[in-house]
Amino acid sequence: MSDFPRWKYALVVVVLLLGLLYALPNVFPPQPAVQISANRGAQIDASMKDKVESILKQHQLTWDKIAISGDAQQGSKRLLVRFKSDDVQAKAVDALKNGMGDQYVVAPNLASTVPSWLRAIHANSMPLGLDLQGGVHFLMQVDQSGVRQRQEQVYVGNVRQLLREKNIRYVSVSHSGNGVVAVLRSDADRSAAMDAIGTEYPDLNISNGPSTSNRFVLNMQIKPDKLRELAQNTIRQNLSTLRNRVNALGVSEPLVQQQGNSRIVVDLAGIQDTAEAKRILGAQASLEYRAGIAMYPDQRVVDAEQKGIVPPDARLYYGKACPQGCLLSKQIIVTGDELTNANSGFDQQQGSPEVQVTLNAAGAKSMRTFTESNVGKPMAVVYIDHIPQTKMVDGKEEHSFKTSERVISYATVNGVFGRQFSTTGLDSPKEASDLALLLKAGSLAAPMTFVEQHVIGPSLGRDNIRKGVSAVILGLSLVLLAALIYYKLFGLVADIALVLNLVLLVAVMSMIGVTLTMPGIAGIVLTLGMAIDSNVLICERVREELRNGSTPHASIRAGYEKAWATILDANVTHLLAAMALMTMGSGPIRGFGVTLFIGILTSMFTSVTVTHAITALIHGRRKLKTLSV
Repeated sequence: MSDFPRWKYALVVVVLLLGLLYALPNVFPPQPAVQISANRGAQIDASMKDKVESILKQHQLTWDKIAISGDAQQGSKRLLVRFKSDDVQAKAVDALKNGMGDQYVVAPNLASTVPSWLRAIHANSMPLGLDLQGGVHFLMQVDQSGVRQRQEQVYVGNVRQLLREKNIRYVSVSHSGNGVVAVLRSDADRSAAMDAIGTEYPDLNISNGPSTSNRFVLNMQIKPDKLRELAQNTIRQNLSTLRNRVNALGVSEPLVQQQGNSRIVVDLAGIQDTAEAKRILGAQASLEYRAGIAMYPDQRVVDAEQKGIVPPDARLYYGKACPQGCLLSKQIIVTGDELTNANSGFDQQQGSPEVQVTLNAAGAKSMRTFTESNVGKPMAVVYIDHIPQTKMVDGKEEHSFKTSERVISYATVNGVFGRQFSTTGLDSPKEASDLALLLKAGSLAAPMTFVEQHVIGPSLGRDNIRKGVSAVILGLSLVLLAALIYYKLFGLVADIALVLNLVLLVAVMSMIGVTLTMPGIAGIVLTLGMAIDSNVLICERVREELRNGSTPHASIRAGYEKAWATILDANVTHLLAAMALMTMGSGPIRGFGVTLFIGILTSMFTSVTVTHAITALIHGRRKLKTLSV
């Protein structure tokens, strides 16, 4: 009789059915497509679809399907055009970029062909890494050395402002190589300054320096915890800035992520122009706070837009906050260089979304002066991008900047404020969060250098996929053949479990969204080779029990029970190695570790539980004299 319980049969059946179901989407290859999304207040609608069809017909390009998807309220609405081949896709990208203008972002894409009933249960194919679909890869080093100096310069201005507000006499406040140094006129002034600065800025370590008859020195250094926080904020701010800039490249699914403590990886699938990508990523951006004069449909704005009649002290701007135009003062109140922090939150009185902004001492003084005389009047935030461009003129490179200016906030001044204030009038918490990120990401918190870069063509990506699949098939076939020849029927059972292990591995990777790369394929091949080890241990234990005179059924039972401890021990050590690769490694090494980790778990299930179930089905109710092992 079989000693394999029914509930285990049910578990095996359920797991295998789910595995087949969630691995199935990978059978459907992605289709070349072009994704079009709105920019700067433009809309994606039926008329937009007609325009795209007209442009494609004009260039004699045939398409497979055009569809609009996404949610307009969340800003994720897009139009997707599917094509039969990569060549037509490339021609369509150029045609649509020229025909749609700057109001839309046109990006090459790989559209899913997975049936809707599979997508409804969140069954999707594995995303492909850059080495499998082509694009450009950058590894950027963030210069952390200037972060501390920049913050110390901020403290110089803030300490000066604080000493003036507290009426504490001082000779100078300056930045030195070891921090901030304040020189006071008396010992009493130094004591008062130490108390005031310690209360206002607890992130500073304050100590007395050398003194003379009329010079009393106070030394200030930023605490280590604050420096670590600054370093982390610098990486986060640069990440946010780069993500905003990548959108200008028209990349549908970019990868911008931190690597280690001071590096950022940028993978741009479908982009082949490295120079253009570097120009966008290295662009300089800034913010300006300006007084608002009027918004559309004010007659002054209409005259400025239609007749070109602009007041001498104003300029006409556009943006998300005023898509139909607004007039802003030429005089700048505060720039983004004077902004030290921005966080989203909620207004305590009304509960509406808001953004809290913190300025340095100089910016606080300018903002206070402006708001004292402009309560109830509008103020706008202008986001400015300076994108470097290179043109060849008479065989020589000429460098210039393309400047993009847009209004990201237009709100009313509700009271007098200076160093800290809030921007209200936002539609949703998401808009407040986006605005806070945009304010902090207006410019890079620290300069970055390109440490590594390379381009992978789409044909090379397809070649990598073909070679990777061939490697998996070859490795799997050799292992299957060896097991079948050496262990006969038990080898056949192990072969079935090995194929099911591959299915489960692909299913789990698809469910959790693991990006498939060449190192990941290597991990799959290695996992298949290691997975048979468990069955070797089981089969050898069964053969040993038979040699010792045990009955076939007792040999099977003993084979699984006594081999389990060794199997568990071997796989735990492999799991620890895979976890080390996952946690300590990055990029391809981490991808290899993730694949290996998942593969070990699935192989433990198939090599032991699934093979035991199949073996019990074959031999459980039969009277056996010997075993085919």
